[in-house]
Amino acid sequence: MIKALVFDFDGTIIDTETAWYVAFRDAYKEHGVDLTLEMYSQCIGTSLKTFNPYEYLITDLNLPIDREAFRESVQLHHATLMNKEQVRPGIQNYLEAARKAGLKLAVASSSKREWVEQHLEQLKLKDYFEVIRTADDVAHVKPDPALYNQALEALGVTADEAVAIEDSPNGARAAAAAGIHCVVISNTITGTLDFDMPHQRLSCLTDLEFNDLISKPLVTTV
Repeated sequence: MIKALVFDFDGTIIDTETAWYVAFRDAYKEHGVDLTLEMYSQCIGTSLKTFNPYEYLITDLNLPIDREAFRESVQLHHATLMNKEQVRPGIQNYLEAARKAGLKLAVASSSKREWVEQHLEQLKLKDYFEVIRTADDVAHVKPDPALYNQALEALGVTADEAVAIEDSPNGARAAAAAGIHCVVISNTITGTLDFDMPHQRLSCLTDLEFNDLISKPLVTTV
């Protein structure tokens, strides 16, 4: 029996990922550099340790760029793009249905707590979640399963009693490593990436009735 849903935040609850890619791609273009999706995907749903888009032009390509000015420009562009974004289809309905059904709800995000809580409050969604685990709580973010393991422990449920809602390969890997069934609702950017772990793929949550998710056998594909 499903007792809990654990949501990723960026790209899942609201599509911040596409806006980040566009903001960085446009900034790179101003310096004559093509930021491919393949390159950028290294930091989607995880930390910036493998690929840091803020630093790459400076540290790897040795371009004479003002680090702080570049960061501020990208973040301003991202904020402008985000003004057009809304909560992804089906999310609000799932949260309401889960609350009425007595399910426990959590967020497990590789982003910083300040970022996640700020946006959840702006979206008026924070009160739905009894547990929020972020990069501030673990030594290693996704694809490491630590965020999901902590969320399960805090919720008081086992892996087979929970479902993870994710958008990225790194997030799906983390859920799989924690032993949690993963429903992937990829967005414009992550929909182009390869998923190499068992998961259930939807275009958005409206494609799967809430009652079907919690009452019928879970289906996975690779």
